[in-house]
Amino acid sequence: MGLLQLRCLLLFAIAAITGSLVRGYGLSESYYQYTCPQAEAVIQKAVFDELNKDSEPAPGVLRLQLHDCFVEGCDGSVLLDGPYSEKTADANSALDGFEIIDIAKAAVEAVCPGVVSCADVLAYAVRDSVLKMGGEYWEVEAGRKDGLRSDAAQAELYLPSPHFTVTQLIDNFAKKGLSAEQMVILSGAHTVGSAHCDKFVNRLYNYNEQYYTDPTIDPVYADYLRQQCPQTYDNSTEVDNDAVTPELFDSNYYVTLQENKGLFSSDQALLWDDRTSNAVKSLAQDHGKFTKKFGEAMRALAAIEVKTGDEGEIRRCCHEVNH
Repeated sequence: MGLLQLRCLLLFAIAAITGSLVRGYGLSESYYQYTCPQAEAVIQKAVFDELNKDSEPAPGVLRLQLHDCFVEGCDGSVLLDGPYSEKTADANSALDGFEIIDIAKAAVEAVCPGVVSCADVLAYAVRDSVLKMGGEYWEVEAGRKDGLRSDAAQAELYLPSPHFTVTQLIDNFAKKGLSAEQMVILSGAHTVGSAHCDKFVNRLYNYNEQYYTDPTIDPVYADYLRQQCPQTYDNSTEVDNDAVTPELFDSNYYVTLQENKGLFSSDQALLWDDRTSNAVKSLAQDHGKFTKKFGEAMRALAAIEVKTGDEGEIRRCCHEVNH
């Protein structure tokens, strides 16, 4: 073995041991070790402080990550304002949690101005929001640059719909390099949060020529949903995604699917498809397995099409590109 090969193996071993190995996409768990070593702690304190005052935005922060990464990659583009930005897309009409990101960004800017991207602030804040809801810790990789554009049309094109079939979900996630199992695991984010009536009311009335109501819904649960969302519904009404423990980040989402109490047709379909049913049953039985795998899946999600180097910038304000 030559000296160059030996040196490369030694560097690889050191990096693996310290956990600071930089992936091919340019992300690293220790990215801010020298430029802003307090970044992670500052962001976590800001997120925890806000969620201690009001925990309601926590599920919204989690949802922001998927809605960001599926459009233009994980570049904070979902945070940008503008008349045709991703925020204005119908698929993003119910997004919230933006204020938590703004507060965390302001906190880290106060100690390390111009160093930490909004996309990285979001990645840290998502992990910390999950922790506040009872989820498990995972190491966040950083090094993303913020994108320079945000397009509502792209959001409508790429974001998964609550009306998708399992095949559409698998294909949608595969285009982003995520497996069917990772799709099922990330769908577990619906163990927290809520949805407006328009996202599921099609299952309750005039479902098709044969059934008035989607036959895969538990009848008692369907009656409850009709009480919340009558045919002439007020779309400001919100219904918990998880009918068992809606404020706790746990595996009960998968339990609800086995009880035919999945809120979205795309969720309930996971139980009945041979490609996903085993994963649903396995995760329903093992809370620890779900929370561990969720962190792993979030790391994969947060690495989608990231911008590094000269591809983006470090925004001073998450709502607008630098002038």
